[in-house]
Amino acid sequence: MRTEPGTVRNFALYGTSDDAPAWADLVHLERIVERSSLFDWEIDLHFHAGLIQVLYLTAGGDHGSALIDGMRWTLRTPCLIVVPARAVHGFSFQPGTDGPVITAAQKPLESLADVAAPELLGYMRRPVVLEVNAEGRQAQALLTLFEAIAHESQVGGGGMAAGMALLLALFVQIARIARGAEALPEAVRSRKAAQIERFRVLLDARVRERAPVHAYADALGISVGQLTRLCRELLGVSAQEAINARVVHEAQRELVYSSLSIKQIAAELGFEDEAYFGRFFKKHTGQRPTVFRVQARQQLAA
Repeated sequence: MRTEPGTVRNFALYGTSDDAPAWADLVHLERIVERSSLFDWEIDLHFHAGLIQVLYLTAGGDHGSALIDGMRWTLRTPCLIVVPARAVHGFSFQPGTDGPVITAAQKPLESLADVAAPELLGYMRRPVVLEVNAEGRQAQALLTLFEAIAHESQVGGGGMAAGMALLLALFVQIARIARGAEALPEAVRSRKAAQIERFRVLLDARVRERAPVHAYADALGISVGQLTRLCRELLGVSAQEAINARVVHEAQRELVYSSLSIKQIAAELGFEDEAYFGRFFKKHTGQRPTVFRVQARQQLAA
């Protein structure tokens, strides 16, 4: 994990750089060994703009480590790792480490959870490493789900929709494991990492309020300058850019998956009028909301 925080790279998939639309029904699965062995088992710090990853380490040494948003975790197999979209992360695996890695679009997964199981949203939005009892029922349940997701990710005719449904079932298991056991005690939570986690929670809670940077800084008990430096160090962007990215995330999800008009979406997200929202959206995505909605829905239909 040699990359400096200021130079973290944005990857779409585990080791690839062509970004897929973050709202698309993407579910991809591969083995840890397929990629990490090519890089001497060291994965430099990077992030995925709209993609969540779930890693299930089932084989390998017990002395690897993960660094996620400034928090360092010791990895002991078997264990689960959840890396939400935009979480800056890197891995130092022991040679021979293996297990499945799922990469999926976070927005449609959250949309599905929001309807079917909103209590799971918190587990999708926060990074965590969880030990798994190799002899317990949940270990076998996890393997069954990963195998089913691997199958559905490779077939057409609704395979992606089935993959998303299975991924939701996987998070049901993750929530059960998280509630039944403490996160790995070896995790070293720095003060900065704790502040970033609180900032993420505030972004989720206030995304529809159009709150300015100073409001978030006040809520965290730090200055605007401190918050901006914190975001640049751990997230690779400024505080304002992080706020804007969260608003764009919500806007894209509403445009693709809701039946609200552009005017209604603008109001829901705290914009003064539809025109202002349109300018904001185009500035950050390169498209007008109406054009994005049509093209995104056409792509999903295809």
